[in-house]
Amino acid sequence: MPTAAVIGSQWGDEGKGKIIDYLATRADMVVRSQGGNNAGHTVVADGKKHALHLIPSGVLNPAADNIVGNGVVLDPEGFFDELDSLSSQGIDTSRVYVSDRAHIVFDYHKEIDRLSELKKGAAGIGTTLKGIGPCYADKTARVGIRTCDMLKPASFREKLAARIDDANGLIVKIYGGEPMDKAQMIEKYAAYAERLAPYIRDTGVLVYEAIRAGKKVLFEGAQGSLLDLDHGTYPYVTSSHPVSGGFTIGSGIGGASIGEVVGISKAYTTRVGAGPFVTELTGDMGDLIRERGHEYGTTTGRPRRCGWFDGVVVRYSARINGTTGTALMLLDVLDAFEELYICEAYEYGGKRIEHFPADLEMLDACKPVYRAIGGWMQDITSCRTYGELPEAARAYVAAVEEATGVPVKIVSVGPGREQTIVRSGIL
Repeated sequence: MPTAAVIGSQWGDEGKGKIIDYLATRADMVVRSQGGNNAGHTVVADGKKHALHLIPSGVLNPAADNIVGNGVVLDPEGFFDELDSLSSQGIDTSRVYVSDRAHIVFDYHKEIDRLSELKKGAAGIGTTLKGIGPCYADKTARVGIRTCDMLKPASFREKLAARIDDANGLIVKIYGGEPMDKAQMIEKYAAYAERLAPYIRDTGVLVYEAIRAGKKVLFEGAQGSLLDLDHGTYPYVTSSHPVSGGFTIGSGIGGASIGEVVGISKAYTTRVGAGPFVTELTGDMGDLIRERGHEYGTTTGRPRRCGWFDGVVVRYSARINGTTGTALMLLDVLDAFEELYICEAYEYGGKRIEHFPADLEMLDACKPVYRAIGGWMQDITSCRTYGELPEAARAYVAAVEEATGVPVKIVSVGPGREQTIVRSGIL
């Protein structure tokens, strides 16, 4: 079946944008199924960098349809900022379609997000303040507003007015904030509704028909598996499901429609925000990885926490996603290290544990069980085939496969499309 899902096997920021872009060049359709503009992909194409947040990476392929699925929460302001930026660079955005079931992020969601995080203080979870969590909360509470509601101007205004009243009550009474201007917000989003209307479709039908026609469909993941609402390091997680199961719910197709699941992993590990991180390096070594890997968030600009490759995390991710192959990213960042380490298991209370625990206090007390591997100490960014990699680099890739139980099908040695070594074809 010519369909593939790309998921993040760690805490996000794994380099999904590059692989999605690489695969999107041969795809007929690219589908986003969850999250919002709290996620970001950096794609380098023809020497230009593009930071994509809501729009699928297939927009850089003029032959591909790009679907923003029902599982995405859509910030119209962010959507059009991104669309306008791409259009100004001569990129065709006419084949972007938004699900009529997608929920809308409003300004009151962003304000509630900000005030909630402020109230939590040091106990905050490090949200991006994009209003994503409050929007998903409205969706779950069955009081959200969807894009299909925007197609009926009069009832849309009524629904939005009622929701602003409810949100203002929460903002003032619970958080002690200032009420938001209802009239101004209604006019702002009424204008967005008019502009968004041509993009709105029943995208579940579009995806289903593309799959039935045998077209190559790529499901584009945002964030990472360890940020999943159910399977991640709760509560330091996102508000949606960035695992492979989230694609079926968030795009409206059955699980059997996905042929391959590609797990994207860095050759080391990073994390943004609070929460346990067993292989974290807090000294000079972590700083060196951060600077060599330019580990600062695409969306937030925040420095990422860095550490050695955690095989327990990626092995867990492979289990919950049904991963069929790994794309190992940023292997070139490790060029400068004489010795490298891969975490194969954890030690807790004097015992070796092989599986990723749910209990964060337990996870925080775990110590990594490392396997040491010699580094290659040479520039690999010009390597174009697997055989051109130094023997030590190939040994490192083999050790990653052994630690995770998943074959490494792609190895990335730099940001460019040409710096992608494909060991086994996908799509």
